[in-house]
Amino acid sequence: MAISKRINDQINYSNRKKTNQDFMYKDLRRSNCFNCDFSNSNFNHTSLRGAQFKSCNFSETTFESAEFVATNLKNSKFKQAQFVNTLFDSVNLEGVDFEGAVFNKVIFVGTDLSRAIHLDLSNPEIKVFNEMPEFEVSKRLETAFNSIMKNDYIKFARVLDTKEGKMNPISMMILLENFDEEVLIQGLGLIKRNTDKDFCTLSYILKELRDYKAEGLI
Repeated sequence: MAISKRINDQINYSNRKKTNQDFMYKDLRRSNCFNCDFSNSNFNHTSLRGAQFKSCNFSETTFESAEFVATNLKNSKFKQAQFVNTLFDSVNLEGVDFEGAVFNKVIFVGTDLSRAIHLDLSNPEIKVFNEMPEFEVSKRLETAFNSIMKNDYIKFARVLDTKEGKMNPISMMILLENFDEEVLIQGLGLIKRNTDKDFCTLSYILKELRDYKAEGLI
């Protein structure tokens, strides 16, 4: 499946006020922003993979189903921000302030949390993995994963695999928390055949699976 052109949502701001903005569904990978005010903005279903957002203000901003992967957030503020189904994977949280932030089903993996500020790790809505966990799946599910990764849009999204190209255990854990294995295997096959546009977060896969199930296709 050949892809002729991709939409580039990358932003590069310095010392800018960008409050009350809608970044929903944006692929902000490798964006570079310094000392910018994004307070009261919407980053739901947004990817910040490999982005640099240093000394930025994200106060009262929403991050539902957002993904921070290898993101540098050094000295940024997330005061009273809302995190729902949010992933932090290998993120720089040095000096990051989470005062008053709300967490609901948030995962931290491979991330040094010791230098973050006002982050309550006793919160039952926060799961922490010091490194990518081991996670075994059946041969059939492994085959479904290998097959779906042949779709260029899915491969580019990088939501199902690790940087080494292996199955991402965190993503698979989330999928299996929402669907039983047989439904997931059938659904991944449909997604492979039908996905013909770019997306940037695992929430897209989850929505497609829910829609297929509601339609009785899986």
